[in-house]
Amino acid sequence: MPVQGSKRVARVHEPFAGAPPASRILTSVAHRFVAVGDSFTEGVGDWDERYPNGVRGWADRVAKQLGKVDADTAYANLALRSRTLDEVVRDQVDRAVALDPTLVSFFAGGNDLLQVRSDVVDLLDRYEDAVARLAASGARVLLFTSYDLRLSPVLEPLRRRNDQLNRRIRQVALDHDALLVDHWAMRAYAHPRMWEADRLHMSRHGHRYLATEVLRALGVEHSITLRELGTEAPRTWREALAAEREWWNGWVLPMLGRRRRNEPLGADLAARWPDPIRPADGMKRLARRA
Repeated sequence: MPVQGSKRVARVHEPFAGAPPASRILTSVAHRFVAVGDSFTEGVGDWDERYPNGVRGWADRVAKQLGKVDADTAYANLALRSRTLDEVVRDQVDRAVALDPTLVSFFAGGNDLLQVRSDVVDLLDRYEDAVARLAASGARVLLFTSYDLRLSPVLEPLRRRNDQLNRRIRQVALDHDALLVDHWAMRAYAHPRMWEADRLHMSRHGHRYLATEVLRALGVEHSITLRELGTEAPRTWREALAAEREWWNGWVLPMLGRRRRNEPLGADLAARWPDPIRPADGMKRLARRA
């Protein structure tokens, strides 16, 4: 189905590229979309004080478009920044199932990979267990691979663990008949403006682009427009070295310090949309009432 308002600049891997017929997701009966996960799904990087927790994100943008297709669409977002896989499973999976979703998105495990001593094989087994629980609810499950971030040569072990995670996620998607948005394969995210200064969270541009890819996977036409980001001027080695130093001092070392002190960002935040809303009623209006 054609997608309105977007210029194709990237493709996903062919095994997951075909959008399913809309009838597999959207029916004449109002459907319910529940988003589960960490900062990726909460919307960190897509800053907007008019929305709960000061962020919007790809999931809100998808929900808005689903509401345009069917005004009775319901949407809940349980995701919270800094949460590990076990925390997402403990606090969100059963809540999501209790909301009786027809579509549930799941992204978790990225924060576990940042822990140097994490057992990736065990992590992946627990990840699949969570997906199986969601799939057993009868909802269609939507999964994502993680982008191939080239952060720093010093962090190359993190990239290898990320590759291992992505390989298993693709297999889990096949085994549980889940939809997969293959973020890893999207070349558009090579542009620096698709990312926040921390290089870990998508920017507003990144969230908007991902929303279009999710809607494409769902077979849903949309009205999201994507801006041309242009090209980045090449940097001198001095500029690149200064940027690297600023990133380590401004983001990496403070993050490691918070983890060592067990002071994750957003520990005092609550889920943005814990109870289902109707996006067709206006999400900014609903946020003001909350």
